Amino acid sequence: MSYLDIEALRSAPLSHDPYDYLVVPNFVRPEVADAIGRDYPKIDKAGSFTLDDVQVSGALAELIEQLDGPEFRTAIEDKFDLDLGHLPTMFTVRGMCGAHDGQIHTDSKTKVITVLLYLNEAWAQDGGRLRLLRNGEDLEAVAAEVPPDFGTLLVFRRSENSWHGHKPFAGPRRVVQMNWVTSDRVAAWQQFRHRVSAAVKRLTPSRAGA
Repeated sequence: MSYLDIEALRSAPLSHDPYDYLVVPNFVRPEVADAIGRDYPKIDKAGSFTLDDVQVSGALAELIEQLDGPEFRTAIEDKFDLDLGHLPTMFTVRGMCGAHDGQIHTDSKTKVITVLLYLNEAWAQDGGRLRLLRNGEDLEAVAAEVPPDFGTLLVFRRSENSWHGHKPFAGPRRVVQMNWVTSDRVAAWQQFRHRVSAAVKRLTPSRAGA
């Protein structure tokens, strides 16, 4: 069973202002929401966790397997006019947002494409809505705002001006992050860094979020 609406992704427009990105609501089929919610790992700390650090199984494991598959990769390659087949992928998951998450950042230079897939119920809160920004100083310089509703997909090309952040929110907020990165060495280092960072964030608030 396909969890992903690849045709919706193929039909989605690629925006270029202020950098290359696309948003696809309902990219994950709503009929699998209950299964994914049931199988999402119980995460009670803020921060990003690698797939080795949390229990990923069942419907969530199938969802991640499809994201890491050739059909999704090809659709992203076509949208962004890239060859990603030689690049490794890296996954992290979040279950909680900390009060200090969401500060403005661009992502590291080792990331080529960032994929954020939100898996929350309809989002009523003002905070926690990711904003794509026109500069690195002003959270109100908004080009687009993405509510983290269930199944909403955001993909952007990392660049020197790919600024993003969100207004403060503390509480449950589920997101799967996938990146194509520049090398296997980078992927291994990033996975190690996230594991160390997640351990530190158990004791201190995090400073950036997606």
